[in-house]
Parts: sequence; C-alpha cells; structure tokens
Amino acid sequence: MSVSSRTAAALRRRHNWIQLVQFGIVGASGYVINLAVFAALLSWGAHVAAAISFVVAAASNYWWNRHWTFVHQKSHIGAQGARFFIVSLAAFAVNQLWLVLFIDLLHWRKVVSQAIAIILVTPLNFLGNKLWSFRK
Repeated sequence: MSVSSRTAAALRRRHNWIQLVQFGIVGASGYVINLAVFAALLSWGAHVAAAISFVVAAASNYWWNRHWTFVHQKSHIGAQGARFFIVSLAAFAVNQLWLVLFIDLLHWRKVVSQAIAIILVTPLNFLGNKLWSFRK
C-alpha cells in the first residue's frame, strides 16, 4: 500500500478525526496556559518566557494527551514521555525560529508573535505525537 493510499485510508477513519479534535482541545488549553505564562514572564525576556511557558504547557499537554486523547495508545510512561519530550523540543525549536522572525526581525508584538508561532507549530506537534510519541 502506497503512502498516499495509507494517508487516504487514515483520513477516512472516524477515530483519527476524533483524536484530532481531542488533540485540538488539549492544545487549546495548552495554548492558553502557554500565553498566560508567557505574558506573566515577559519581564524576563521573550525567549526565556517562551522557554518556561513551553515547559509548563508541554507538561499539561502530555498529561491530557496521555490520559484522554491517546488513552488507548499508552505504553511505558518513561519511554512515551521521552518521545513526547523530543517531539515537543522539535516543536519548541521551530517556535523559537518563528519568534526570531516575528519579534527580532519584523518587530511584531511579543504576545501576538507567540500566539501565531504556536499555531504554526501545531501540525508538526500533532503528527509527531500521533505517529511517534503515542503510537501503539
């Protein structure tokens, strides 16, 4: 079966769409947590605030994704947590690149920049977690 036919088959499965919605709900809560912590810590600098807000939001997202979104795909908590952390670090690195562009080069407002950066890294985050962190 080719990659495109496997992708088409996956898109027809209702369960995948339900997981995407659940991931979106978890992500939305993480988004709010991330922005709230980011805004509260901006006096420490945008990149430091982004790092700390990322850790807080990622911890929340891991718990909720493990216990709700991907509940039937649990494996060893340490191994799964490590994979989640690696995916999250990749998403964070891409987030930081967006912040460099938006804040440092384009001089956009910091909270707006972070809000947009989070949205832009969400597809990477979902695919990494669905296909690797929480795979069966």
